[in-house]
Amino acid sequence: MRILRQLILALAMLAAALPAAYAVAPDEVLDDPVLEHRARELSAELRCMVCQNQSIDDSDAPLAKDLRILVRERLVAGDTNEQVVDFLVARYGEFVLLKPRLSVQTLVLWGLAPLALLIGMAVLYRGARKRRGTAPVAASGATRLSEDEQAELDRILTRDKQV
Repeated sequence: MRILRQLILALAMLAAALPAAYAVAPDEVLDDPVLEHRARELSAELRCMVCQNQSIDDSDAPLAKDLRILVRERLVAGDTNEQVVDFLVARYGEFVLLKPRLSVQTLVLWGLAPLALLIGMAVLYRGARKRRGTAPVAASGATRLSEDEQAELDRILTRDKQV
């Protein structure tokens, strides 16, 4: 029972430490805690171009390490957070941001999907209405056969019954 408790305690401690485990190497950490905090905040917002769904703060890829170092160098040089982000966006494009900025391009990107859905629904609705409106004449009862047409139809049907 004692071993089980120790195992559960060890697993709980390990689980508690996981959110704090980053890929940042000790040699990357800045001496100034304020700048390091800013660097961590920025690194959490920037996408690793290799891993793509991880921030550079969480990634072990060499490019992510280079980007973390670049962020710290820019902060030490006196850049603001916005200047660092603008520099990286100018260099790598909007894709480097985990949360893209709201712009005309992102509005178009996000707006095209619902617009395509609405257009598709309108086309389907219009097609369904058109098909309903062009039902066969005999089934709708809108037009009756003339006497000659009815006689010809009767003749064909009786001939088929005889065969």
